[in-house]
Amino acid sequence: MGENILYIQTSGFDTPERLYAPLVVAQSAKAMDIEAAIFFTLNGVLTVKKGEAEKIKLGNLPSLAEVLKKTIEMGVDMYVCDQSTQLLGLDRGNYVDGVKVVGAVTMNDLALEADAVITF
Repeated sequence: MGENILYIQTSGFDTPERLYAPLVVAQSAKAMDIEAAIFFTLNGVLTVKKGEAEKIKLGNLPSLAEVLKKTIEMGVDMYVCDQSTQLLGLDRGNYVDGVKVVGAVTMNDLALEADAVITF
């Protein structure tokens, strides 16, 4: 097994500049042949809620939706914390395609298996 990095996204739309970071660095990891996964928890789950990423575009960057789509296409594994969806009262099935809704145990497993864990 090669190197792998887990990125944990806790930030929400109140700090839109933080929403791009895990997507961009995960893309960079994949380009370096490093496995990458993003775990969205707390307000971070809003990032991958259908229709929400289209609302965010900062500076000269592509929209958050475009960056998210490219990240998924590059093969970055993406997970949404089920407990966070319940906390925020969100529907479990209302996320962009390619994102898996999982429990907290999965985040612990991913963190234990990762060579590095970075939180945004």
